[in-house]
This record gives sequence, structure tokens and C-alpha cells, in this order.
Amino acid sequence: MMYQLPLDLPHRQSFRGEDFFIAPSNAAAVAMIDHWPDWSSHALAVIGPPASGKSHLAAVWQQKSGADRVAPENIGARSRLMIKPHPAVIVEDADKALAEGRLDPVDFFHLYNWIRERQGHLLISGRLPPARWGVRLNDLRSRLIATPVAAIEAPDDALLAALMVKRLNDRQLRTDPKVLDYVLPRIERSFDGVEQIVAALDKASLSQKKPLTLPLARAVLAAAGL
Repeated sequence: MMYQLPLDLPHRQSFRGEDFFIAPSNAAAVAMIDHWPDWSSHALAVIGPPASGKSHLAAVWQQKSGADRVAPENIGARSRLMIKPHPAVIVEDADKALAEGRLDPVDFFHLYNWIRERQGHLLISGRLPPARWGVRLNDLRSRLIATPVAAIEAPDDALLAALMVKRLNDRQLRTDPKVLDYVLPRIERSFDGVEQIVAALDKASLSQKKPLTLPLARAVLAAAGL
């Protein structure tokens, strides 16, 4: 398919100045973040693949709610020090932290209950739905399973193209539609796939002191076996 420029996808500007493109794959998650404080539960799990925008949505919610970001390994001590009447807390990559032992399930369970008792809100993020996190603590597992999920799905063609254009522009690389038409059908169709190929294109452009052209893109993809 031909990827036209400019790409007319809605986008929002964060307080950090980063663009976030809204597409069918993430529109439902964006809507749930925007619906705060009228969530159906005190907690929300934002899930999605790497580089999909989970941290961006957490930052948007932090700006709206004044939430504290708590590192998983600090939950036990931090939860006992909180004194806000209606606390708002963000715990990112909770599934990874649990699997690596950096997030204690008992401490997480107490934090979950502590926030609910104080009519606060908790935003957690991960790659998979909480029901698939393999939590062994029954009380925590039941609460996580009941937590509403805001899912960021795999990107469609328009979003992949928009992301690639944005990432190339971030690195001051000129965007050529011919390069997009060649690269996008050949890479892994994921957020992380875009990040990796843009990094490779940028590295090749810098090391060879050449602009991003179709021949350069072909050489980079060939070297990567794509």
C-alpha cells in the first residue's frame, strides 16, 4: 500500500511535548483515561505491547489526577507514608516487577486495599491482562482479575506509518514516502518494531554521514535479514 504524507491521525500533546496518535488500536484506552474520575472501579490496568504508549497515558493521568508514581520495589514503605485523603498512585510494569520479584505481592495487596479504603485511584500497567500475570496470592489475584482493563491493541497500518514518521522526525531524518513504502511492509508490525528499525536507520545515516534514502533503507533492512 502507499503511505501518504501528512498522515491525518488525531493526536494529543502531552505536558512533556510528546505526540500521541489516537487510532482504533488505542482509542478505547484513551477514552478510559479521559473518563477519570468517573471510573467503574478505583483501579485501572493499562495493558499493551512495549513502546505502545502505556507510559504516555500514565503521564496524562498523572497530570489530571496529581498521582504519585511509585517504584514497585518501594511500595511497602511508600504506602505506609502516604497521607493524602484520596490518594492517586501509578505502578508501571507491575507484571514484570512481580515476575522479577521486585514487587512483593503482599505489599501490592495492601496498597490495593489501602487506596480503595481511602476512595483513591490506582493505575497499573503491564503487557498482559492482570488475569494472566500468574499471581499466586489468592486475595491479590482475585482483585487483579476484577480490575477493569484499558487495552492498547496491535497498531494498524495508519498508526504504524504515523509512528514511523514521528520517530524519524524526532531524529531529524527526512521522511520520504518511498522509504515508508519499502520499510513498513517488511518490518515486525509492532510498536517495538518501528522503534528498532528507526534506531537502525538513524545509526546507519549517522555512521555513513548520508541522508535517509531508499538505497540506504534497503541496505539496513538487508543487513537485518528483512
